[in-house]
Amino acid sequence: MSEHETDNQITSSVCLNIISLDDDPDFREYIGGILSAEGHEARCVSTPRELVRAIEESRPDIVLLDLNMGTDSGEEVLQSIKEHNPRQCVIVVTGYPSLESMRQTFKHDVFDYLTKPFSLQDLQRVIRQAAEEFGLGQRPMDRLRTDLGRQIRLARTQHGWTLRELSQASSISVSQLSSIERGTHLPSIESLISIATALGASPSDWFISAGF
Repeated sequence: MSEHETDNQITSSVCLNIISLDDDPDFREYIGGILSAEGHEARCVSTPRELVRAIEESRPDIVLLDLNMGTDSGEEVLQSIKEHNPRQCVIVVTGYPSLESMRQTFKHDVFDYLTKPFSLQDLQRVIRQAAEEFGLGQRPMDRLRTDLGRQIRLARTQHGWTLRELSQASSISVSQLSSIERGTHLPSIESLISIATALGASPSDWFISAGF
């Protein structure tokens, strides 16, 4: 099986809610058609105000955000999105990339950066990776397991700890911690509290961030 065929199978197996903000009507028609053909629920808007309304109507899994929209600032839109929902997956799309714009957007925790014109394979790849990283398109318990693992891994990394060091601090085995971080095992409440206490974190914050 070719890599292209594998990508197609992966993307078509997960239906995501995706909003694209772009002031170019031709691009909106193009991206809307591609996303719909891939099996996603696609909504394309032309202004930040329309984007806000669309998000209020139904929270998207992914926002495709154009940075260059004439009088509207893509950076300000990005900042607003992240202020209201820090965990929103945002993929920046632009025809005028620069190192400075990339630096500014990644400061706001952008997942990835697509440069126009991009191929179908590039779009499939970044959506697939976003779905894996954020647990998108999963059942609620699967998504919770994936997200808790990601947040625990990030908190441990911020402490500069290895799995063994977290194991020593939490009294949870290295193998169990590894399974939790990979999202293959949902920790018990007791284990979760032990891990959070060791990391100086709040389990309730992790649940809220995961959308529960």
